[in-house]
Amino acid sequence: MPSESEMFEKGFQNRKAVLGASHVEKSWEKADQFNRPAQRLVTEYCWGEVWGDETLPFRTRSMLNLAMLTAMNQQHELAVHVRGALNNGVTPEEIQAILLQAMVYCGAPAALSAFRTASTVLRDWESEQNDKAPPTG
Repeated sequence: MPSESEMFEKGFQNRKAVLGASHVEKSWEKADQFNRPAQRLVTEYCWGEVWGDETLPFRTRSMLNLAMLTAMNQQHELAVHVRGALNNGVTPEEIQAILLQAMVYCGAPAALSAFRTASTVLRDWESEQNDKAPPTG
């Protein structure tokens, strides 16, 4: 990775903390000459400036993102942020409550799509957690 601004570095670390180092590093490595400026902008401003503002904790920001991405019907980003929310300590029950509230305010079709997306991520997450658990007995 080339030398970047201090805000980019802060954003890169925040992004890895929320979304997982592997996911973020892979995204950066896959960036090409065409889309690298977009990756840089998102990392620096979204993850550095906004997520780097300590007024709201990551857990709260994750909850907000789930509601907003549901409202915008952005399933790919929602999947990424459901995983991020889990990484930030948001429980499956809280995710369910967020999506139910989004259903009332954003509409059933968007929320039903969000439930499908979140269900897939939650199943994968639970499977990964079970794989990490030490053997019993």
